[in-house]
Amino acid sequence: MSYCVNCGVELDSTASFCPLCRTPVVNPRQPVDTGSSPPFPTERRGGPPPSKAELAILVSSMLASVAVCCGLLNLVLRSGHIWSLYVIGAAAMLWVWLVPPLLLRTMHLYLRLSADVLAVALYVFLISVDLDGSAWYWHLALPIILLLGAALLFLGFMMGARPRSTLSRITLVIGTTGVFLSGVELLIDRYFLGRWQPGWSLVVLTVCAALVIPLIVVRRVPALREEVRRRFHL
Repeated sequence: MSYCVNCGVELDSTASFCPLCRTPVVNPRQPVDTGSSPPFPTERRGGPPPSKAELAILVSSMLASVAVCCGLLNLVLRSGHIWSLYVIGAAAMLWVWLVPPLLLRTMHLYLRLSADVLAVALYVFLISVDLDGSAWYWHLALPIILLLGAALLFLGFMMGARPRSTLSRITLVIGTTGVFLSGVELLIDRYFLGRWQPGWSLVVLTVCAALVIPLIVVRRVPALREEVRRRFHL
């Protein structure tokens, strides 16, 4: 019986190296037994990958079960509010987010973003049905959701059109965020006040501009760009 000279672990006769510390086994009195099977696998082997179709069926059945059970419970309890719409809408939104990407191998980014935004719009619509809020949905919530979708599509187009550096991606995200929040305040003011009175969005836009301008300067000056990449590993 042999033991590792480095860590002292007991070695099998078929071991050519220590399974614990990987030290090579050199024992002239007991050569390595190459004819017997080792007591442990020498290669890590994973199981077969799960079927995406089966996973999609499982997720769909779970979400559908939750939605149906909550809908039936809402009918039985008769609480005066259609609270099950919140659960049904959330289940539908999660289904759109999870199942199509599993089934469609090459789902285009724009199609996926559009479907995700429409799922959010449907979920908020179901909430407005329970709250009798068709006015605020069509004139406030839906425009904000569509504006968010436009911002995401713009980012997806700009980042997917050609390879961009990390600095360019950060610049695009910060600038788009500032414009999006300015649009949100515009929609809120027009809905509640009937006119635009810029306030907090100007602060956000100013901060975003103060961050974007130095990033643009850094991108335009090669020496600064290389220094930032070296220091921050960008």
